Amino acid sequence: MELHDIQRGVLSPRPSPYAATYILFRVDDRADGRELMRRVAAVVTSAADTISPLGETWVSVAVTYRGLRALGVPQPALDTMAWEFRQGMAARATALGDTGDNASEHWETPLGSPDVHVVLVALAPDTPTLEAAIDRARPAYEQLAGVTAIWRQNCHALPTETEPFGYRDGISHPAVDGSGIAGSNPLEQPLAAGEFVLGYPDELGGVQTTTPDVLGRNGSYVAFRKLRQDVAAFRRFLRDNSADVDEQERLAAKLMGRWRSGAPLALCPQHDDPELGADRERNNAFLFRDDDPDGFATPCGSHVRRANPRDSAVAGEPRLHRMIRRGTAYGPLLPEGVLDDDGADRGLIFAFVGAHLGRQFEFAQTQWMNDGVFFGGGSARDPIVGLGEGLSDYTIPRRPVRRRLAEVPRFVTTRGGEYAFIPGISALRWLGELTD
Repeated sequence: MELHDIQRGVLSPRPSPYAATYILFRVDDRADGRELMRRVAAVVTSAADTISPLGETWVSVAVTYRGLRALGVPQPALDTMAWEFRQGMAARATALGDTGDNASEHWETPLGSPDVHVVLVALAPDTPTLEAAIDRARPAYEQLAGVTAIWRQNCHALPTETEPFGYRDGISHPAVDGSGIAGSNPLEQPLAAGEFVLGYPDELGGVQTTTPDVLGRNGSYVAFRKLRQDVAAFRRFLRDNSADVDEQERLAAKLMGRWRSGAPLALCPQHDDPELGADRERNNAFLFRDDDPDGFATPCGSHVRRANPRDSAVAGEPRLHRMIRRGTAYGPLLPEGVLDDDGADRGLIFAFVGAHLGRQFEFAQTQWMNDGVFFGGGSARDPIVGLGEGLSDYTIPRRPVRRRLAEVPRFVTTRGGEYAFIPGISALRWLGELTD
């Protein structure tokens, strides 16, 4: 792989802890938009960089379909890009389950609107370092009258590596053949580079590309999602369906497929093991097909088994739907023990990276997260992040009688999102050099 030309945010797992920010830009003047591309091309960190040009701060940039049009990319070139990308996430709302109060008309302004053109993501070891980097960078775009920053979301990764529901997050990461970056599961064979980056053969032997090649090569598609988490409702659900605190934790583990420490039920089904949960060499080293085909340890409907079925026979060919996932918490944590919503906006900013929006993100969202047909679960949605109207149900296999939870509410709400393209660094320079 041409690692020097691939943005580091595509392939490299994020450090921990860290602070991050997402800044959205609207391009009103084509020349200024191109100048922005030239400037970010000089500071974006590549996958080959062990040290960022900005020190310990990483910068990545993505461009939406409307953003590419605003920069003046010729329409014949745009027509060679993924059709889901050309439509945009808001136009795909019904298919993705973004209906009712998840619908795009309820999204946070300006998410999902035609004004979102460029997405800049910056990471740093801590908030003061991040703010200092943003302050230094601000004049670079504020001097461009034709480029306007229209939205910003600050995020964070705690030293505990937990997300708002209290689970250790960011554990699973696929190995990409040719990247030199190890995956988190030693039992998983590296995936073909073309599953995640354009210009390389994928698992089926095909090569995703664009015309001209420079636009797409070494780039990746990304689905950004802002999901609000109702932590108080989640805690009440655990309390109302458990006899005591210990049972609450067992139920939480059965919903996720891991104890909140990160220890997988596949390796310790009867009790938590925080030491295992914190061990990056062991906490993701498991499969399902031979060890737990019926879900007695890890329920087939649990989040980890839906999001990554691994070698599960009922999921078809999971390798064709594998994505690189980046999740970052935002908003204040709800204090421990609080069962009433305090009105604060909290949740996760997700970034799903791959070369095939349709058979990766959209397939996983519609077939695995929002439906249970693939494992015999009917219309039951993912108990953690599934979207849909009304209540769902959830089954925990056990002997002699399974446990069925008939009224599982939805704990997340879509607050916005967008499809974007993360260009290779050469493509950023090409965008900056476009002429009319």
